[in-house]
Amino acid sequence: MDPYRLGLVSPRIHYFQLVARLGSIRQVAQMLNVAPSSISRVIKSLEEELGTRLFERVRQRLKLTSAGELLLYHARASSAELNRAWSEINELHGLHRGTVSVAVIESVARGLIPAVLQEFWARHPHITVDVKVAGSQQVCDLVTAGDCDLAVAFDVRVPRNVRKAATAQLPLGVLARPDSRFAGKKELKLFDLSGERVIVSDSSLTLGISVEDAFSRSLIDLARRSRTNSIGLMVDMAKMNLGTVLQTRVGIENEIAEGSLTFIPLRDPKISPRRLMLLARSEKEMSDAASAFAALLAQAIERLKR
Repeated sequence: MDPYRLGLVSPRIHYFQLVARLGSIRQVAQMLNVAPSSISRVIKSLEEELGTRLFERVRQRLKLTSAGELLLYHARASSAELNRAWSEINELHGLHRGTVSVAVIESVARGLIPAVLQEFWARHPHITVDVKVAGSQQVCDLVTAGDCDLAVAFDVRVPRNVRKAATAQLPLGVLARPDSRFAGKKELKLFDLSGERVIVSDSSLTLGISVEDAFSRSLIDLARRSRTNSIGLMVDMAKMNLGTVLQTRVGIENEIAEGSLTFIPLRDPKISPRRLMLLARSEKEMSDAASAFAALLAQAIERLKR
């Protein structure tokens, strides 16, 4: 549920929160498809009425002043209370109405989420589920800030006000075509990749950090062909045999099912398993709909351990 779209939050507070999040009036204007001057006027009007500055410019970005941080804190608290009220009102109707907001990483959005949505809507067809796709830390932050009910991410530090509802440790592995030299192998070691042209996640993904660290500690000659923050692009490159792609099996469920790709786990002490986590807001802030969706997501994540 978006309190702003329901008219429960004023446009000035909405614009203020967006500028605080993005640190740029121009980016907010592009997101909302309005003139930057309109956003500037709203922020200036708010500052004039409050009698204090809310932002200061630091290195080409807008940073909150102490007054701005205080206003943002209470604005988020107010939005959280409005979300709770909306959920409680919808709970009067059972699971026939309501909205669930979930933030996920791209690999989860490719396979896990569509399967869970299919099962959820078969049971609760009138519940709205809003899905945002971002990096692991960003989706965690969305739950922390109260912008989303749930998040699925790899290897993040769980804040105090967020619950860890499910966890699965998943090995890194090679995505390979059925006709590749790796096909048919049950597992691989790092030395098996010697001389390979490797395609890896870049440092914007937690997986990329882990792989780069393993490379730096290895004496094996690994030629990096490409780095990217797109799981979809990595899958496409694997299907075209453009290099040896290192990933978890999350996000390639469809390719494995259709037989266009295989997943061979990489078992090596230099590479730790990845932790896929389902994060949730506190139970008292969760609607029945969000709890029901979280239960299905938790089951799906548990099945990944098999």
